[in-house]
Amino acid sequence: MEQLVVFGKGGFGREVMWLIDESNKGAPKYDILGFVDDTVAAQGAVVNGHPVIGTIDFLINYPSAISVVVAVGNSLNRKGIVERLQANRHISFPTVIAVDAIHSNLVQFGEGCIICSSSIITVNVTLGDFVVVNLACTIGHDARISDFVSLAPTVNVSGGVDIGTCTEIGTGSQIIPGKHIGEHTIVGAGSVVVKDIPPRCTAVGTPARPIKVIA
Repeated sequence: MEQLVVFGKGGFGREVMWLIDESNKGAPKYDILGFVDDTVAAQGAVVNGHPVIGTIDFLINYPSAISVVVAVGNSLNRKGIVERLQANRHISFPTVIAVDAIHSNLVQFGEGCIICSSSIITVNVTLGDFVVVNLACTIGHDARISDFVSLAPTVNVSGGVDIGTCTEIGTGSQIIPGKHIGEHTIVGAGSVVVKDIPPRCTAVGTPARPIKVIA
């Protein structure tokens, strides 16, 4: 079995560990070693039955093959952690899909993606690397989700939508078909995207409009 750790013991990390535990029932695939977290006070603690076994340095220096699931919700933070971990050639980044998530065999998954419970991904969808699809999201046909995108719970991405790198889509947001959302953008919770959204901005509302430029 593959040795595996979850990076991040916070709320999202605990949810991801739960879905890994569920997928590991029956015919186990992973030897789950526990959590890795940079919180000094957490070292040695047991979180939901799994120990915190070290900080990022533990993984950077790990001498043999190990799988790491980076369960950090913030896109830029997740990217920074991944870039540091990629220095260790022994580390691999599996894509983790909840047992009750639904997807066709026409979905292209990058490495290190996390697909949470009750999400649905239909046909001819492309997900880049380290995409997070949180609880109960839907992604329609021909959508293109770039690297390090984060979809918060219950986001609806319609067919033909294109979302740029490191963009975060807030809880309950809806994107109508064929729209483009630029890179490094934040779409606020509950927004409805009916027009293209430029890169590096915060957009909110119904319809969603940019309200702030992100440097």
